[in-house]
Amino acid sequence: MSSTSPAAATETAEATTATPQTAAQDGASAALPSPPYTVTLIPGDGIGPEVVDATVQILEATGLSFVWDRQDAGADVIPRYGTPLPDEVVNAVIKNKVALKGPIATPVGTGFSSVNVTLRKRLGLFANVRPARTLPGINTPFKDIDLVVIRENSEGLYSGIEHVVVPGVAQSIKIVTEAASLRIARFAFEYAVSHKRKKVTAVHKANIMKLSDGLFIDCCKRVAREFPDIEYQEMIVDNTCMQLVTKPHQFDVMVMENLYGDIVSDLASGLVGGLGVTGSANIGPDAVVYEAVHGSAPDIAGKGLANPTAVLMSGVMMLRAFGEFDAAKRVEDAVFAVFKEGKHLTGDLGGRATTQEFVNAVIQRMRA
Repeated sequence: MSSTSPAAATETAEATTATPQTAAQDGASAALPSPPYTVTLIPGDGIGPEVVDATVQILEATGLSFVWDRQDAGADVIPRYGTPLPDEVVNAVIKNKVALKGPIATPVGTGFSSVNVTLRKRLGLFANVRPARTLPGINTPFKDIDLVVIRENSEGLYSGIEHVVVPGVAQSIKIVTEAASLRIARFAFEYAVSHKRKKVTAVHKANIMKLSDGLFIDCCKRVAREFPDIEYQEMIVDNTCMQLVTKPHQFDVMVMENLYGDIVSDLASGLVGGLGVTGSANIGPDAVVYEAVHGSAPDIAGKGLANPTAVLMSGVMMLRAFGEFDAAKRVEDAVFAVFKEGKHLTGDLGGRATTQEFVNAVIQRMRA
């Protein structure tokens, strides 16, 4: 994969007018791949296998040819491999350069480290792109939201550096480097340019963390000067959250460090219907992982009730990175038509449809 301008790999609302040349920047191979597309498929835990299978059905209904290199990860593989993330999984993503991934549960407070975070670290997936866009037929407080959260994946409080100072006192260290901050800032501005966006907001807490977050916003300012046609602003993270739930239309592209990005991107998803309807891409110089960001929902696993839209919209992002704009638009239009009709919605969206009924309805719309 090319190492120039990875931001253009992820196509969102405006991507239907994008060109193969745009998609060929980082996140898609420099010479666009030809079908059959070989994709590492990581079903995940809980409802993961169900929503991933649903997505595969719909992607294959486009008529494109895929080779699915299935790799298992998560708690269920520990007895076989001694780890929730076997080397075989990482090596497959490195080989194929692209993966489509379902949710993998992370134990709270104890147990193994997050497979999601570990995968991003081992593959160098430094940028997480989370679009949040109003969807037809989904009842939400605000209409016409169209923003993108870009989260720095490689450091911050998610660096995993923590220890017990003395019994009863634990310390977690936040790492912020000039190199990573400049890299994610440049990614955000290049994304704004390639997607015809007008504004980048850097989110921080530099009023309190003057050295670490101060370094981050200094790097954003330096990069902003190279993009005079893109409006630049800075906003403290707590104010950002308040502004998002009162005046969300002021935001366009938002860039921030790891923890803030985790929180703000979920908040933004909530504005447009929740984690079950928003896609995600984790991008590095040599690989991209498209994944759902919702939980594994073990309470409904195996019951055929899960909503596959989040993985499916991640798959749409993947199609656009392949340069398959027509196929991506057909899938997206079909999903929107099913949402708007409202007859085949899953329970999380107020309907009674099963996963397979939703899939069948989308495929029927694609073929109409």
